[in-house]
Amino acid sequence: MMRIITRTIENTGTAQHSDAVENSRPHKGAVMGLGVRWTLHGDGRTPAPGAVVRPDERLSWPRTAGLGAQHVVAMFGASFVAPVLMGLDPNLAIMMSGVATILFLLATRGRVPSYLGCSLSFVGVAAIIRAQGGGSAAVTGAIFVVGAALLLSGLVVRRFGARIIHAAMPPVVTGAVVMLIGFNLAPVTARTYWPQDQWTALLTMLFTGLAVVCLRGFWSRVAIFLGLVFGYAVSWVSDRLFGRIHSCLLCV
Repeated sequence: MMRIITRTIENTGTAQHSDAVENSRPHKGAVMGLGVRWTLHGDGRTPAPGAVVRPDERLSWPRTAGLGAQHVVAMFGASFVAPVLMGLDPNLAIMMSGVATILFLLATRGRVPSYLGCSLSFVGVAAIIRAQGGGSAAVTGAIFVVGAALLLSGLVVRRFGARIIHAAMPPVVTGAVVMLIGFNLAPVTARTYWPQDQWTALLTMLFTGLAVVCLRGFWSRVAIFLGLVFGYAVSWVSDRLFGRIHSCLLCV
């Protein structure tokens, strides 16, 4: 839950990455447990410019709940939709996501509040494997190999430090990778979601974009959650006025 708080505040500040990493460490003598004991950050309302909410801190409970709800929505959507799009079992994916998160929090002793969900970056690769005649065994095998490569990468970073990542993947490379992931997901949206209810999708996208740009303070930081509520409301009204639309997940 606190991961989204740290990330959103970092994105709105001017702190450098090294400062953010340093600030993510708990105060000396602080009792972290598994990351569920927090102290109030400042007044709990508006962090100072460039300030970072540490893993052992929180905002006021309403803001914490709002940001946490947005993070749950974002992570559950990815953890459920990604395996469906790859032809895998979403129930197993969500269960293993929870197991991996528990193991991660135990290994880091709660000092790195993070949720390990499914990655949409595998969707394009899975589509290629299946287009060439591969089945679920080939897809899961490819994902296993990627996991082993990530494990080795983590051991290398632990040995030589984060400078290895900065040298091998500068911002221009990581930005291009994120852009390619978006390009790979664009055909999925066009084929799967867009034909179902174009106007609801378009209105939801426009509302979310306007919420990010036009709203100020805390409300702009929960724009994704507000977009979800808006899209649900529009879909509910449309169902009552124009008839029910079948779930697009049944068409995958």
